[in-house]
Amino acid sequence: MKKSFFSLLLIAALAAGAASAALAETADRDKPMNAEADALRYDDLKQSSVFTGNVVITKGTTIIRGERVDVNQDPEGYQQAVAIAAPGKLAFYRKKRDGVDEYIEGEGERIEYDSRADNVKFIGRAVMRRFKGATLSDETTGSLITYNNVTDVFTVDGGAQNRTAANPSGRVRAMLSPRAAVPGAPVPPPAGPVPSLRPSTTLGNPTN
Repeated sequence: MKKSFFSLLLIAALAAGAASAALAETADRDKPMNAEADALRYDDLKQSSVFTGNVVITKGTTIIRGERVDVNQDPEGYQQAVAIAAPGKLAFYRKKRDGVDEYIEGEGERIEYDSRADNVKFIGRAVMRRFKGATLSDETTGSLITYNNVTDVFTVDGGAQNRTAANPSGRVRAMLSPRAAVPGAPVPPPAGPVPSLRPSTTLGNPTN
């Protein structure tokens, strides 16, 4: 028998340990975790929850979607979530960056989110995008992408798991837009003539 949406919200809030109303909510990792799913198995002793069936997890501006999401809470109240996609599909993650109108969005066959370290891993057919408002700014693909929300640093691994018909080599691919100049910042003078570029002998065919 499926549990109602409101029952899942109540149980998930109790499992996550809602933040005290007296504390300012300044980061997603300090906010309560809410969930919507077809079913839930909750273990109070282990402080673990297993949501299955079209799962949607929200935590502040953070959204996680998958066919199954396992959530564990440590003694200090931090949550670790693992989202697993349905066969042939991808799990989804989205979060607004603090202080700027930017969003980090990603997909993968498996997504691991750690609220203590405030980082996320996209595993298997991984894609990560950065949006400025509603405009796509950056997009990266690989077999494994690890992103740190605090430092805004990410690493990408390629390999056999990243091979597709469009990318048979499995190499990492990225589209990175230049950052806008800070208003009022001085513009550095030209450094002199720009040398012409020579063909690379190590990067291989750029179309692979």
